[in-house]
Amino acid sequence: MLDRYGYATHEVLNQPPPLSDYDAFSSDPALGRIVHAFGADWARQKLEAAGRTVGSAHVQMLARQANRHTPELRTHDRFGNRIDQIDFHPAWHELMGLAIGQEVHSLSWTDRRPGAQVARAALSYLWNQGENGIMCPILMTYASVPTLRRDPALAAEWEAKVLSTRYDPRQTSAAGKTGITVGMAMTEKQGGSDLRQTQTFAERDGEGWRLVGHKWFFSVPHSDIFITLARTEAGVSCFLVPGWLPDGSRNHLMIQRLKEKAGNRSNASSEVEYRGAYAQLVGEDGHGIREAISMGHLSRLECALSSGGIMRQAISHAAHHVANRRAFQRSLIDQPIMTNVLADLQVEAVAAAWLSFRVAAAFDGEADEAERLIGRIAAPIAKYWVCKRVTSVVTEALECHGGNGFIEDHLMARLYREAPLNGIWEGTGNVICLDVLRSMQRAPGSLEALLAEIGRAAGADRRFDAALAALHDEIRDLAAHEGQARRFIERLALMLAGSLILRHEPPEVADAFVASRLDAGWTGAFGTLPRGIDAGAIARSAVPRLH
Repeated sequence: MLDRYGYATHEVLNQPPPLSDYDAFSSDPALGRIVHAFGADWARQKLEAAGRTVGSAHVQMLARQANRHTPELRTHDRFGNRIDQIDFHPAWHELMGLAIGQEVHSLSWTDRRPGAQVARAALSYLWNQGENGIMCPILMTYASVPTLRRDPALAAEWEAKVLSTRYDPRQTSAAGKTGITVGMAMTEKQGGSDLRQTQTFAERDGEGWRLVGHKWFFSVPHSDIFITLARTEAGVSCFLVPGWLPDGSRNHLMIQRLKEKAGNRSNASSEVEYRGAYAQLVGEDGHGIREAISMGHLSRLECALSSGGIMRQAISHAAHHVANRRAFQRSLIDQPIMTNVLADLQVEAVAAAWLSFRVAAAFDGEADEAERLIGRIAAPIAKYWVCKRVTSVVTEALECHGGNGFIEDHLMARLYREAPLNGIWEGTGNVICLDVLRSMQRAPGSLEALLAEIGRAAGADRRFDAALAALHDEIRDLAAHEGQARRFIERLALMLAGSLILRHEPPEVADAFVASRLDAGWTGAFGTLPRGIDAGAIARSAVPRLH
């Protein structure tokens, strides 16, 4: 009797198909406008290829595998020899090979055309929609190049393999490898972001140095070389530490444990001890913090790009879901309250992208003094604001999926754990805001250059003009009181993003941003765009186009 009913209760209805095999670049019209505005149209073919790769079902599968089968530390081999090796699932290595093969770590340094930093930033923004865990070693490899170039001998020894597009996963001496990756080891438990508290010390050993000390957060400990800090008689200095010595043996770098992190699980983060690790001095003895800051400047931009990419990925999946699911006789995307939520999320992601890429464009134009100053002050501003907003974006995008978004089978659970991390890496919010204030003191023209850039949209919208006038009225008071630093940086971030959107985005997006973020009464909650906004057009622009 029951056989005739079969599995009727298991028929799946009104569930969206998976979002896979889509082009993450072509589905993002704002990114296309950014690439055009900042002179990187020549890279479109590379970006389209990367967009198809990161949107593919294959890369989505690799990302799931790399996060499910997390790195494992093997301190010793079966004979009792100390090896300090990290074992990864093959999916991790395949992802690394794909991203490095598409020049995510190198394009800005190998292609001298205008817009190279923007083009590379776009590759990073896209690959952060593929798998965030691999982007830590790629970011550090990218950011190491200017530091290596400060020493011609080090650059001659390492740069070609750093910039190689042939990923080599072997954990052995770099001499026989086709390409290498770079790690950074700055943080110690007693100091955190205060690098002046570095206790690791260095002693001369012939033409090199030996390091002794402990690093509290040491990401990617299987990298081939590391940029690190240690104290000499002259003060805190910067060093390059090979992971392996020329004879193939491990340098005296002992991995104590892998951190069990809330997110970013496919990436290995660790604690290590230097027990006489061989090192080479980078730059001037006693001025290592200056070298660290030069790398940190690039990596802070990367944190903003990463958070912007996470926003875009979360919103793409939310938009796909609500466009393909129905409730109360119509698609969710056409329900007025959901339309408002999705449009608001889209405005946030567009603003984050423009803010981040404006910094990349400033790095491209550093030969111009005004651009150099904009890059100096805007990098921490973008890092602070985009990394603060991404957690709210991911939470709201998860809610768009209902209960399905809160199970581990779904990508949203991984993004939810991932979202807070960039706000911690390369300086927490307070540290970054203080860096903006420090930039204004040490580079006196930086605020004026930034305000001039913001002012380029003056006259385009009366509400923007009123917000700009209010900023000028309050700026001295806000900048003078450290306790107001977050409010000050928020205002600068919103005004810069608003200026860029007014100049480059369609009128409906500009209207929505100015009305919600710059006019009075914004709460920061999503789905609160005022009446009169063309929310439908904005929401529909977030829906990815499948192949």
